[in-house]
Amino acid sequence: MESTRKHMAQCACGAVRFGFDVDPVLVVLCHCLDCKKASGGEALCLLGVAEDDFTLLGGQPKAFRYTCASGNGPDRNFCADCGSRLFTSNLLSFPGLLFVTLGSLDRLEGIRPGMEIFTSRRLDWVTPPDLPQFDTMPG
Repeated sequence: MESTRKHMAQCACGAVRFGFDVDPVLVVLCHCLDCKKASGGEALCLLGVAEDDFTLLGGQPKAFRYTCASGNGPDRNFCADCGSRLFTSNLLSFPGLLFVTLGSLDRLEGIRPGMEIFTSRRLDWVTPPDLPQFDTMPG
């Protein structure tokens, strides 16, 4: 029988499944150009999850290593069958964390961003949410 975690997630076709028990340590709404490209939208909502709490429950994601504006080379992990973006790993700025995409979660209730980052890249037709705002990466 497959393990169930507090937070369950999967790709669109269900081939890749994963979960974690501890609530995200950080939830961000990011407007950087890398997140726009990765999401195909104006922004991407990401959940910081402890790597040692993350469990792959089925399937094998494919990783794409890319170089972001900072020069770091994180991996975008996605389903090779349906192409769903699932999580980002290998982030030098956040050792021990993975960043899971909000859209991969089976249940979205109770997950809310705690900050908005790279607001300098936010498009002018987007209404800023009532969150702490950072022009770039907070540091």
